[in-house]
Parts: sequence; C-alpha cells; structure tokens
Amino acid sequence: MARRPLVVGNWKMNGTRTSSQKLLADILAGLPDGCATDIGVCPPAIFIPEASAAVTGKLIRLGAQNVADQDQGAFTGEISASMLREFGCSLAIVGHSERRAIYGETDALVAARYAKAIAHGVTPILCVGETLEEREANATFAVIDRQLGAVLDLCGVESLQDAVIAYEPVWAIGTGRTASKEQAQEVHAYIRAQIAARNADVAAKVQILYGGSVKPDNAAELFGQPDVDGGLIGGASLDAQSFLAICLAA
Repeated sequence: MARRPLVVGNWKMNGTRTSSQKLLADILAGLPDGCATDIGVCPPAIFIPEASAAVTGKLIRLGAQNVADQDQGAFTGEISASMLREFGCSLAIVGHSERRAIYGETDALVAARYAKAIAHGVTPILCVGETLEEREANATFAVIDRQLGAVLDLCGVESLQDAVIAYEPVWAIGTGRTASKEQAQEVHAYIRAQIAARNADVAAKVQILYGGSVKPDNAAELFGQPDVDGGLIGGASLDAQSFLAICLAA
C-alpha cells in the first residue's frame, strides 16, 4: 500500500531565537502548494512557543526533541506530553541515539517516554539503530530487536498505528558517512518484517524514516526504496533550501 512520505527536521541544540524564526519562515515560504509530503520540524524546546504560533494553520507539523516519561511532578528539566500538546506539538522524538549514548537513556526509559506520548495524543518518532561497533559485529538486527521490542512489549504493536519509526545508523550521523540505499532498505525491510510478524496491517501502514545524514543529493535514491518512507533530518534541516529540497525529493 502507498504510505504518505514524512520528512522531519531535527534542529538539535542549534540556533538563536532570531535564526530559528528566520529558518522556519524560510521553510514556510518555500513550501509548494499541495505538497504531497508531510513535513515537521523539531526545534529546541525553548523555541516551541514561537514556532507554534508561526505554524498555526500551516501545512507543517511541530514536534519536540524529547518527551517526559511522567505526566507531572518533581522531574526537573523534563517536559510532559500534555505540555507539548498545549503548544501544538503533534510529534516528539524518543530514543534518539544522542539521548541513548550521551545521556544514558535505556530501552526501558525510551519505551516509557513513547508510552506517555501515545497516551496524550502526541505521535512518537521512535529512533532505533546500531553503532559502528555493533554493525561490524553483525549485531544490527539484534540491536533493532532489543530497542523495538522494549516498546512493543510495553505498549503493544497496535500502538504503532499512532507512531513513526526512524532508523538511524549511529555510524552515519554527523560522520559524513551514509548508509547506501541498499543498506537502508535492508534494515527498513527488517523492521517492517518484525512488526508484520505481530500485525501485518500495522506493518503495512507504519511510516519508517531514515535518519542517517540525508542530504539533497542522496535523498531521492534513499526515499526511492520501497520501505523508506521519508527522513529524520539533522544538519541539513538547519538550511531552509537544503531541507526543502529533501522534502521535495520525498
């Protein structure tokens, strides 16, 4: 079945108030009428209120780069899914490789964050993927099984009807290396097959994004693969023209 493509920009911890306003304005100005691709942006949390005002009524979705595993309370520094919803966020990245590797987020914590997003009507973008060491040890599929399994065991495969998956080969993020279209397709197909083993209908519909150094010059061939439904874009999303080119490629 045909899945609508989705491209989401992850701005990470970049930009100023002024530069973020300009970036979003340039993206909005460059979007063609009737764009066949769903588009989202995930600015730093402090810029979400202004971004929310800018995208209201526009064909672009707003997202957060993380979401709390709790509803409210004494959890310093966290932002709950209900707070994100109040400011118009319909997307939230969970389990990004930087959160896992730098800040020690476990599979269980990622699954709990995912669950809270689902519970409050925020679409989680669940990130899964292997490091270079894991790929060289032929452990890619085992890593995917572990990371995906933690979420499916907690929330069930049906939760993916309200979620997105992003495969991010950690060895291809910010390193200048990119998975070949064949490598990307192989893992995307594996992810879909693992979901299909639990529910074929959900597997056929879930969007699986590629998140490993997508650029305007490689986007079309990556997105042309049968199980690659768009991209989670890092560095290239900080340049409006590059991001728009990637969106159009999808």
